[in-house]
Amino acid sequence: MLKKILLPTILVLLAYGFWVSPDFKEIAAGVAIFLFGMLSLEEGFRAFSGGMLEKILKRSTDKLYKSLSFGMVATTFMQSSSLVSVLTISFLGAGLIDLAQGIGIVFGANIGTTTGAWLVAGLGLKVKISAYAMPMLVFGVILIFQKSKAMKGMGYILAGLGFLFLGIHYMKDGFEAFKSTIDLSAYAVTGLKGLFIFTGIGIFATVVMQSSHATLVLIITALAAGQISYENALALAIGANVGTTITAIIGAMSSNIEGKRLAGAHLIFNVVTGLIAIVFIHQLIYMVDHVSSAVGIADDDYTLKLAVFHTIFNLIGVLVMIPFIGKLVTFLEKVLQEGSKKGDTSIDTVRYLNDSVLELPETAMAAIVRETKHLYENAFEIITHGINLRRRHIVSSMELDEVVKYSYSDDALDIDDWYNRRVKGIYGDIIDFSTKAQSHMPAAYIDRLYRIKLANRDIVEAVKDTKHLQKNLVKYSVSANEHIKGQYDTIRKDLAELLRNINIVATTDEEDIIILLLSKAKVHTEKYDILANGTLDHLIREGLITNEMATSLMNDSAYAYEISKNLIAMAEVLFTDTLCGVEELCEEDDMVISDEDVDLILEKKDAS
Repeated sequence: MLKKILLPTILVLLAYGFWVSPDFKEIAAGVAIFLFGMLSLEEGFRAFSGGMLEKILKRSTDKLYKSLSFGMVATTFMQSSSLVSVLTISFLGAGLIDLAQGIGIVFGANIGTTTGAWLVAGLGLKVKISAYAMPMLVFGVILIFQKSKAMKGMGYILAGLGFLFLGIHYMKDGFEAFKSTIDLSAYAVTGLKGLFIFTGIGIFATVVMQSSHATLVLIITALAAGQISYENALALAIGANVGTTITAIIGAMSSNIEGKRLAGAHLIFNVVTGLIAIVFIHQLIYMVDHVSSAVGIADDDYTLKLAVFHTIFNLIGVLVMIPFIGKLVTFLEKVLQEGSKKGDTSIDTVRYLNDSVLELPETAMAAIVRETKHLYENAFEIITHGINLRRRHIVSSMELDEVVKYSYSDDALDIDDWYNRRVKGIYGDIIDFSTKAQSHMPAAYIDRLYRIKLANRDIVEAVKDTKHLQKNLVKYSVSANEHIKGQYDTIRKDLAELLRNINIVATTDEEDIIILLLSKAKVHTEKYDILANGTLDHLIREGLITNEMATSLMNDSAYAYEISKNLIAMAEVLFTDTLCGVEELCEEDDMVISDEDVDLILEKKDAS
């Protein structure tokens, strides 16, 4: 209900303000131009986020001081803590960074956003920046119409800066003219009452404009024109800091639980920082006076002193909260937990797919890959239990002959039920999300996305083939006929070896190991074809198995072959960085790989 009446109310108030005062119209136009400049600036930086920004983010957030530095530097350059927050939520939603790293970036972004106040107070109000705005707009618009993505990005950045400068110019002129009509400083409220009132106004203004940076520029220009008092400007700055969390909260609504936790951390940080600033306002004012005097800022230069205040109280907030990041993560993980689908905790759902990762092609692709790995983990468990083996034995170093001696259960696994609870929903969501993500991706990503979708299909087909294999496997694994029992144990052992090798592939980043193991798996898949190697003919000819057994064994060997083929094809796409298959690499390099070669390399790896 509130959302329905908020926008019409704002529009009515703006229309009334335009009718009452032409000067208010100029101020409002300045704010609108400034906000449009920020949008253009964000669009420009997105054009360059297709590689550099993501690589920097992944490499520069493994330590807390790196996360803080990244958030501070990125916000300083982009002049938009909102964009940095959205990018951080996007990477967190894709699982590329953890919550502690995201919190560090948000803390750093709060420090970085203080540079905007310094630029406006120190330069924007003392130089006729509108003179620089016009050339930037002209060059920017020309570049925007170019076909090159980089040229377009540079055009949006120039146009964004031009609109920012132009917006500041109109706000400054508007407030100076406004003073001759209405003196807002007459409405200044002193004391604690004024502190809370103007903090609330700062929160409201930031929520409406969705930009603390725009609110700060508005505060600084109004302060420079003498329309608000210095004390009230400080309170407005505190409110702007708290209000900016709304942007992060809105951005997190479409994210997964990790994104929501980050928004919660952002809210807690800014509220705590705001409360500290309110409680210790007199001490902070004294500190601002002392620092300003030390760096040569005049006593009556309130705009620069506001910038000093904004910097000091954000720094204090970060210093206070840093020791509690670990406890903050624990608290948020405890309070904000992932809800189960339809209240059924037995139904597994997607972990990484959410609208927030669609912000960038890289994060969308990373989320799809990680979700496909999640799907494979579930399929691994179903296939393992479907062939009546225990997962912990397969991933161990136990001899394969021993692995097949231990059954998972005396009863057959209900694969249909497991498929419906652990595979079907996730697979459908991956395909739907991939279709949605494809519309936002450049052509270079489409082939990779297509291969990942095929990998998902291969996983699902492997589970379905396991269902077909299971019936006779359970029956003949306990048969009195040792020959048919031995053949089905061999099928189980071969699949166990394949699953073990793929598990090693999934948990190593050494490309030579991955290539060797997948090559070995391909060789073994062909080697154990009972039709090609004459095993089935021998068993029939010698009368060791019945015709019914022979038919079942032939069909089930085909199912086992399809399971192996699908899992290998999936692993080639999911666990290798190369775009060509392992088979192509081996043919290209004339590689001849024996079991002894693979075992020797793995032994060396284990020894190291």
